[in-house]
Amino acid sequence: MGKILTAIGLMSGTSMDGIDAALLETDGENIIRRGPSLYVPYDDDLRSRWKLALQTAKAVVERGDRPGDLADAERVLTLCHAAVVKSFLARHNLNPDDIDLIGFHGQTVLHRPDAGVTVQIGDGPLLASETGIDVVYDMRANDMVHGGQGAPLIPVYHAALSANLPDGFAAPVVFVNIGGISNLTYVGADGVLSAFDSGPGNMLIDQWVEVHTGWAYDRNGETASRGAVVPDLAHRYLSSPFFSGNIRRSLDRGDFLPPENGEVSLEDGARTLAHVTAASIVKLADHLPQPPRTYVVCGGGRLNPVIMGEFADLAAAKGARVVSAEMAGFDGGAMEAEAWAYLAVRSVSGLPLTFPGTTGVSAAVTGGVIARKP
Repeated sequence: MGKILTAIGLMSGTSMDGIDAALLETDGENIIRRGPSLYVPYDDDLRSRWKLALQTAKAVVERGDRPGDLADAERVLTLCHAAVVKSFLARHNLNPDDIDLIGFHGQTVLHRPDAGVTVQIGDGPLLASETGIDVVYDMRANDMVHGGQGAPLIPVYHAALSANLPDGFAAPVVFVNIGGISNLTYVGADGVLSAFDSGPGNMLIDQWVEVHTGWAYDRNGETASRGAVVPDLAHRYLSSPFFSGNIRRSLDRGDFLPPENGEVSLEDGARTLAHVTAASIVKLADHLPQPPRTYVVCGGGRLNPVIMGEFADLAAAKGARVVSAEMAGFDGGAMEAEAWAYLAVRSVSGLPLTFPGTTGVSAAVTGGVIARKP
């Protein structure tokens, strides 16, 4: 066992709904203790600012480019994360000296895996200065330098969690993260990982509902529950070239778009998109080494009963069971933030973050940049 470090992971995902923070004690291989977590939502002004950043980032050519107001957006985003860290420490009676590292994801504003470019705004040195804690950031870039897709990065943490699954979970077990984009992690009995993005998660539903109602998301699937699946629309999504062929690739927020206004009703659109989220997962599970017997679901999508119901029915037809992360003894809301803490410790320990079976990288590689506290 290596040196045990205490790390805080910070995640602001594709849904751009807020910041998750979680504490983890680990040596980068074994999970020693999963600590408390905190979620802080963005207000409407900040969410609007990140949406504008997505548009500005389309002009980025080199990863370090910060055209227009993107540099200022990066500064504001970093200060938001610093405030969350300070709140987290105060809430749990911790001092900066109690924490060895922060794993800082930042906010993805551009992801073009085929061009080898990914941009997560987030100023690691500024965060280290503001919090007084060493920060590991920019963890996707080195994977892409070595031919990987830069995503998903969480599978190595899923593999560590799989060692702590309670009895009664039939193997093979597949972890499913339904965030803005969904991804799957298959952990083989021999420790071999297979992982990839499976399609849109909450992203399209969030966009569709917000345009029509002003709500940030479909709370408890209430809108979708009043609608019906529109077969032609579902087929249009599921026949995308993304799902064909044997080469898996990671997704950018702009790879799938919500339906056109007026194409379907609000309720039918939400229900159809919930179905597409679930059907995408089951469809791409056919590319895993073995058919899953158990799916463990984390991320915001696990809180949408329409997505979970569609997923459970489709999985059952193939002999598999769907459970939430909580039913497996985990925290489905904090799992991504925990993963970023875990990856930070692996980074400073020189351990691999990504593998040929997860991102398509040529060989297992580490990654991340460390910013030292003042």
